[in-house]
Amino acid sequence: MNQRIKHGPFWTGLFSVISLAWLFPLALVLINSFKKKVYISADTFSLPTGKEFAGLFNYKDGIEKTNFIASFGWSLVITVGAVLLILLCTSMCAWWIVRVNNVASKIIYVLFLLNMIVPFQMVMFPLSKMADMLGLNTPWGVCLVYLGFGAGLPVFIFTGTIKSIPQEIEESAMIDGAGAVRTFFTIVVPMMRSSIITVAILQTMWIWNDYLLPYLTLDLQRFKTIPIVIQYLRGGYGSIDMGALMACLVLAIIPIVIFFALCQKYIIQGLSLIHISEPTRP
Repeated sequence: MNQRIKHGPFWTGLFSVISLAWLFPLALVLINSFKKKVYISADTFSLPTGKEFAGLFNYKDGIEKTNFIASFGWSLVITVGAVLLILLCTSMCAWWIVRVNNVASKIIYVLFLLNMIVPFQMVMFPLSKMADMLGLNTPWGVCLVYLGFGAGLPVFIFTGTIKSIPQEIEESAMIDGAGAVRTFFTIVVPMMRSSIITVAILQTMWIWNDYLLPYLTLDLQRFKTIPIVIQYLRGGYGSIDMGALMACLVLAIIPIVIFFALCQKYIIQGLSLIHISEPTRP
């Protein structure tokens, strides 16, 4: 204990410096979003003062050039829809895997683990073709695609959490007349709250910032997400509207930072349950 107290200030200082290194690029984007685009490349690290200050012009310009409001709406629809679908389906699947615990459930569990291993690049071209053939090139269809690619980690997390829930509680509810659906939503889900929020944070950050999957599957004539419209600010022959780009990046970062700040305390709680309860597979 004394050794831990002795070295506490050192580790606090070290990780504070490391955290500043992580925050520096975000601060740089914010600072340059208020500069005139001529000065962003010429004087990247200076504060936007005097003739360099552009006010809110970059934000207005970026919103108009990218139709940012519409892309924000589509990103929100895809993120919320996909995350809710992932949470619902994977939590029920994990509960079935743990409680049934037969050969079929073990095989399905291993398949979900393999889902985390297969690189997206191996299947992205067949996926693009199948999305067009099956009509999944809409925001609602992309939610199903995200369910397929994002199910592995949530199932892994939820199975670890469910193993820590005493089965006797569920059996008592069923003896009192509760069916499987009612037992799951009234008994199991409230006890999985930390893990559910952990998965929601991880999946939201992935889906909100994802560029490649929507670009390959969506009908880009009708639907564009925020990462796609930001990429469109790159003009021909390597020209980039840096002012509008920096402003749109800030607008894209703000919602996810707020969401993470409100929910991040649950990540450690959810993952600690996995560490305790995942010594063996189902």
